[in-house]
Amino acid sequence: MLRIDSLNKSFGQRRVLTNLSFHVNPGEIFGFVGSNGAGKTTTMRIMLGVMNSDSGSVTWNATPLSFAQRQDIGYMPEERGLYPKMTVGKQLTYLAQLHGLSATQASESVAHWTEVLGVAGRLGDSVQKLSLGNQQRVQLAAALVHNPSILVLDEPFSGLDPVAVDVMSSVLTDKAREGTLIIFSSHQLELVERLCDRVGIISQGSIVAEGSVDELRAGHSLTLAAAVGASFEEISSALSSFDLTVERDQLEGTAEVPTVPGATRVLISRAERIDDQDILRTLLSLGQVREFGPRRAHLSELFKDVVAPSPDSSANEKAPHGRSTRGLFGGFSFGRLLQSKNSEK
Repeated sequence: MLRIDSLNKSFGQRRVLTNLSFHVNPGEIFGFVGSNGAGKTTTMRIMLGVMNSDSGSVTWNATPLSFAQRQDIGYMPEERGLYPKMTVGKQLTYLAQLHGLSATQASESVAHWTEVLGVAGRLGDSVQKLSLGNQQRVQLAAALVHNPSILVLDEPFSGLDPVAVDVMSSVLTDKAREGTLIIFSSHQLELVERLCDRVGIISQGSIVAEGSVDELRAGHSLTLAAAVGASFEEISSALSSFDLTVERDQLEGTAEVPTVPGATRVLISRAERIDDQDILRTLLSLGQVREFGPRRAHLSELFKDVVAPSPDSSANEKAPHGRSTRGLFGGFSFGRLLQSKNSEK
């Protein structure tokens, strides 16, 4: 088990993490979500040993993570951590060998993961010649090439087309089945909801909700959702005699709740004593009812319920005194860290 326990971190007078704690089990996909500036990237950098916490601990099976154990982590930074002028094949082979693979093992692993991720034909191209989506695929290959026991992925789906999203989702699901522990952050909450076994929501440096999506839904008020061939005003007027509240479905048109042509989507919160069928009959009198039934809260709604806006949410998390942990391509270079650490031995 990977346990993050009571992490605290400040940059000067700005508190970034406050007693932040959560755990992740082997074979589990853990979604780490929060607004910009909430502390996600800082937490991940502390896990990796790139940054020290002011207090608190990161342990693997109840013991502090050693450098050797951190070599068994596959890390994918949000901003590209690749060498832009180096070819894909040489770069991935280099990173695999830094993680301890032999030349033969590295070559075989590079061939496997570039084939799985659809970039096998780009091994001879420099990274800077690739599209952003293919750079993201290579970045994931770099995280996977040494077959890590732990994957830490910061916004892995950013910039990917739907086909690439499906490929990456499949890879993460397969790795979890093999026992790999996976933590990833994402603002694409529909993907988090679909893929993750558990979710941790961070706000202003602290975990404010944690559990499976079903556990987070517990206690959320029961709501009916309907798509009706009538205007919102007509629906509200027709239901005004009931003891309930009618509002527009704010998720209409999103991945979670697609638009229904010719219909208005509404959410209906009602007292338990009101019969659903009475509501349905009233709606049918207005026009065609395209959808009607209980609405389970989506993760995006749960997120809004528990997250307070960060006073510094527009700012990126920065190292103190202007120091940067970024690599050559705008992102953190894990290869440079491993190279530096190995040279110390």
